Amino acid sequence: MSNKTTRHIKAAVFAAAFLAFSHLSDAQDVHIAVPDITPPSGADTVSVVFIGDVMMHSRQLGYDSREFLGRIEPLLSGADIAVANAEFTMAGPPYTGYPRFSSPDDYACDICRNGVDVLMVANNHILDKGSAGFRRTLDKMPCPFTGAGRDAAEFAERNPLIVPCKGMRIAFVNFTYGTNLGGESLWPKVNRMDKDAISAQIARARERGADFIIALPHWGVEYSLVHNRSQEEWAVFLKEQGVDAVIGAHPHVVQDTCFIGSIPVVYSMGNAISNMSAPNTQLGLAVVLRMVCHNPSGARSLLRPELHFLWCSLPGEIGDNYLVVEAEDHVSDHPRMKQTLERVKEKTGIE
Repeated sequence: MSNKTTRHIKAAVFAAAFLAFSHLSDAQDVHIAVPDITPPSGADTVSVVFIGDVMMHSRQLGYDSREFLGRIEPLLSGADIAVANAEFTMAGPPYTGYPRFSSPDDYACDICRNGVDVLMVANNHILDKGSAGFRRTLDKMPCPFTGAGRDAAEFAERNPLIVPCKGMRIAFVNFTYGTNLGGESLWPKVNRMDKDAISAQIARARERGADFIIALPHWGVEYSLVHNRSQEEWAVFLKEQGVDAVIGAHPHVVQDTCFIGSIPVVYSMGNAISNMSAPNTQLGLAVVLRMVCHNPSGARSLLRPELHFLWCSLPGEIGDNYLVVEAEDHVSDHPRMKQTLERVKEKTGIE
């Protein structure tokens, strides 16, 4: 994982504690877990940071994408592993935005240059340009990806994707509720929300020696600040299958968080970078997980997640480009950011 494996994520100055979500059914095993947030002395720790939807709308095509994530590069590069949701295709010209995305090949490279190590590709836009565009997207990926495969062997290899780091093996299982368009052929194939298939992938992660298994579903209702019953049922199912954390994407806004048993659930990280300006869509989350190997016993544990609120600044707000920034650094100077942050915190219960 390059020399990032020698570094540690910076302290979460703007970290938010998880709160149990009040609308979860009383029958579910839901509570506030309070594990330590600081690695114990002498333990080996792997830090993984996740960010939400990385998009390329039409207006963004006219701007330098090398700068989009530059302001949070220390957060991304400071982690041992950084993961982002790549909600675009690289199907070749002509380049297009919503509703059928096709971004320049350099876009994924720019994302990775800013510290991202793994891209999630199981999302509803991955087939926007058909099977040929889907295949070209995977061909052009500059870093490891999960959530799809060009043939049966690659699909099995990348679902789950196992990333070794500091003597631990981290498994990522990324899947989507569906796609906006269908493909013309069986391959390449996107990983879909099928309980039998996802259960088998989680079991395969354990068979391949995963120390931690992170489920990354693309799910939920767009623009809703609270999760729905289907997400809750799936989160409980994933917990029962043995995952260690659930971190979701797709709604384009931040959603509530909770623990189900000892399993942290982030229902939606919201957008990382996009041209959206509708209420709540410029606010997102970066989620930091720390996995610990306790010496000399070798026991493994997951520390309490850290949440950083991010803001996607549109041209003219903070700079002349699209810029993702940590909200804490700018909220006092931007009333709309402050109002959005307060509204989202109130609705989601995140403090």
